[in-house]
Amino acid sequence: MTTASPAETPAAVVEARSGPRGRRLAAAGPALTYLRYVGGKLAGAVVSLFAVLVTSFFLFRIIPGDPVRTMTHGRQVSAGQLASLRSQFGLDLPLWQQFTDYCGKALTGDLGTSYQFHAPVGSLIAEKLPATLLLTGTAVVLYSALGIWLGTRSAWRSGGMGDRFHTGLALILWSVPSFWLGLLLIITFSVGAGPVPGLFPTGGMESGDTSGFSYVADVAHHLVLPVLTLVAVQYAQTLLVMRSSLLDEMGGDYLTTARAKGLRDVAVRRHHAVPNALLPTVTMLFINLGHVAAGSILVETVFSWPGLGGLFYQALSVPDLPLVQGLFMVFAGAMIVMNLLADLLYPLLDPRVGR
Repeated sequence: MTTASPAETPAAVVEARSGPRGRRLAAAGPALTYLRYVGGKLAGAVVSLFAVLVTSFFLFRIIPGDPVRTMTHGRQVSAGQLASLRSQFGLDLPLWQQFTDYCGKALTGDLGTSYQFHAPVGSLIAEKLPATLLLTGTAVVLYSALGIWLGTRSAWRSGGMGDRFHTGLALILWSVPSFWLGLLLIITFSVGAGPVPGLFPTGGMESGDTSGFSYVADVAHHLVLPVLTLVAVQYAQTLLVMRSSLLDEMGGDYLTTARAKGLRDVAVRRHHAVPNALLPTVTMLFINLGHVAAGSILVETVFSWPGLGGLFYQALSVPDLPLVQGLFMVFAGAMIVMNLLADLLYPLLDPRVGR
């Protein structure tokens, strides 16, 4: 039996690694690493969704109150009729059987029937979803763009008059409760305060009896104050996160190198510093996109906006268990999906992530 000499072995190894098979393995390495990363994130998202499914069932059953008695409040109802209603809604079944029935239906997309509206939960959510998407989607676009722009300028001119003003204002607005700011805007710009007349509606999405362009203008008119409330509170968070991330990057050697090459300050900021500072902001932006489906319960309630937030408040007051559980699943599911998309985007923005 013959063996390769020591002098021949390294050359053979080099040839094997540099041959077609070796090049294919080297090229497939990053792809396999990314696939393993994606698989891990998908598994985590599935586990999170299951945890939400379990939590949504047990969490709202500790709320005090009897849904059947709340729905029949003010009516003469006999004990037999109450028992019949509980049987109709499945509230007389053991808790474990209610849970298994709920999980089985939820996995097939059946979120149950609302106690108070006597309609499928899925159809109620689909009916209210466009109003929420309009409100929170408009707000997310505005406060994300405003926060990133002002945060970048504040960090790049750190310590200046503009930086101190924007940072101080952002800290104040971030600490303001959204419902309180909404009420303040209603008092000032809807009811009118002092020399300021009432300019905007106090609530709702439309005045009615309008169509075409008049309808669009009417909805936009109703949209101003709730969007302004969300933007004022949320842009502050985006500004502060973007400012902090960019300040961490500004001492990097790569920026000094870019300036030494003769690049203008604007080009250094736009093409080098800002892209590397975007990872924390991207996380926050995707979380905000998750809030688009959830809406803002307090703001929608204050402005009587006919979206998912107001529907959740109505369901919670009964409590309408199928509707509350369905809305909670939609809200949490949107957040999980958006976090998953952010995790999958990270390696494309920074190849170091996921290695």
